[in-house]
Amino acid sequence: MPVLAALHPGIPLIPPPPPPAEVRPIRQAEGSRIRANGRTQPARWRIERGELWLTLEFLENQLGVQRSSGERGMLQLEWFGSEISLPARRQQSLGDEVAVPVSDLLRRVGVSFEPFGKNELSLELPVRPLQAIRARDNGISGRRVVLDLKAPALVRSDDGQLAISAEGNPEQLRQLAGLGLKPRQENGWLQLEAKGERLTLGRPWRLVLDLPSDTALTSLNRPSGTSPNTALATLQRQGLALNRTVDRIGNRQVLINSVQLDPRRVPVDLRPLNRSNGMKGLSSLSQLARNESALIAINGGFFNRVNRLPLGALKDNGQWLSGPILNRGAVGWGDGELPQFDRLRLQESVLDPRQRRWSLISLNSGYVQKGLARYTEAWGPRYQPLTGQELGFVLRNGVVQQRIEGIPQPGVPLRAGDELLVARGGVQVDWQPGERLVLSSRSTSVVGDKPFVVGGGPLLLRSGLVALNGQAEGFSPGFIRQGAPRTVIASDGRQLWLITLQGVNNAGPTLMETALLLKQRGLKEALNLDGGSSTGLVLADVQTVKGRGIAGSVHNGIGLIPRAPMPRPNRPPARLASSPP
Repeated sequence: MPVLAALHPGIPLIPPPPPPAEVRPIRQAEGSRIRANGRTQPARWRIERGELWLTLEFLENQLGVQRSSGERGMLQLEWFGSEISLPARRQQSLGDEVAVPVSDLLRRVGVSFEPFGKNELSLELPVRPLQAIRARDNGISGRRVVLDLKAPALVRSDDGQLAISAEGNPEQLRQLAGLGLKPRQENGWLQLEAKGERLTLGRPWRLVLDLPSDTALTSLNRPSGTSPNTALATLQRQGLALNRTVDRIGNRQVLINSVQLDPRRVPVDLRPLNRSNGMKGLSSLSQLARNESALIAINGGFFNRVNRLPLGALKDNGQWLSGPILNRGAVGWGDGELPQFDRLRLQESVLDPRQRRWSLISLNSGYVQKGLARYTEAWGPRYQPLTGQELGFVLRNGVVQQRIEGIPQPGVPLRAGDELLVARGGVQVDWQPGERLVLSSRSTSVVGDKPFVVGGGPLLLRSGLVALNGQAEGFSPGFIRQGAPRTVIASDGRQLWLITLQGVNNAGPTLMETALLLKQRGLKEALNLDGGSSTGLVLADVQTVKGRGIAGSVHNGIGLIPRAPMPRPNRPPARLASSPP
């Protein structure tokens, strides 16, 4: 062209096209909303040095990622056959959630992502047709349904409702309807009603649903033929009140849902809600309520979302399922009485044959420190080490049965009546089989002596005054300052209150704002429970409050169970391997 132009001056010189602009990845960005294939959800995210960090709650419940925990805080994530392993140092706090770096995992599955607007992250995964549907009955345990996919899909789970980014044809929708899944196809999402477990598999791409049978589902504890709504209406006539109001703190609005009742007059039992197979694991609040026949439920105390273990007090029918930590706030009660509130520690020690007294720092807890910890059968059928090298002692009736120099990863069985003492952080203990140890245990508050206890923190109100002191209960300044959805159990001196608070077009109230809002309503005692995505309220078998718009997984809850003619099965009384102090 330059030569031609020189020979023919009338022909203009056309420069070559410029090289394509270099696309540089976003290095730093942060926000609190995520749009996945067109559906927007409140969820925190962060791009740090070009790496995308998402919360575990979002990955599991809104994308379909499976996770498992390994030794020393290692976390394994798997999604349609793609796996990543993340050590504890690759896990960080993002607000009140645990976040992990997932750029590589998302790209392997085919998800593209980029910041959108001021506060939003956009995730996109192409929608592909559903290939086939297979189903198999597993007898009384339920049914397995396998969805064969042409490519990986986003899988959103919300308390028994699934949304899959795949297209089903009319015949496939009829087949799914025949399986009782009530399918709907809408804007690139296949929506199903499917309670149970799910699993993604890769090459070939499959989504596996293990659905419980009707006989495996626990019905609410109510007279035969009575609907949950009818049972709730009956309780309202007997003095239970439900309220939903919008209040204001400063220039921001807060949506407040509350349940109020006098437990001395309304025929319900207030109970902790927990899984029957031990302390490890999470469930939906609705499932916890169904398992315990609770008509009304709120989420309970804190837990470690990585290893799915409790971080606070949990006592049911006199048995400590998990001990309190860090002198944090707790609520305790007996049947037919208003609960009591206080900060709580459990002081336990062991006296050995050489008259040395050893302090025990925790009981059945996921809160790990250097020292001696105690585990009982309430922990579950087996204890697996939570740190590196751990020294173990199996006790029965106070006598050392076995000394384990290094607790193996498969773990140690916890049989009825057994206790396991675990020494961590290099603590040297010379106990040998046959030696007798004397355990002593006492609570620092009458709250811990009640048959039912749930821990949380921090305390918000005591005797009508603001009692917030995050430092005294081991909470970080950032946790105290942040706004988030909240769950609270409280009392006005006459009635029990179960409360949730959510921001209206804002993150939610801080803990101080929560305390002030409750004080304005005339409450005298109040304890903060777990919040954020854990915040939830179940009414008549429906989760009506979801902290960040989708039902999060929780470790435990607090429920109101209508009294029935037949008594509810009780847990066995607590066993100590020795005499009290």
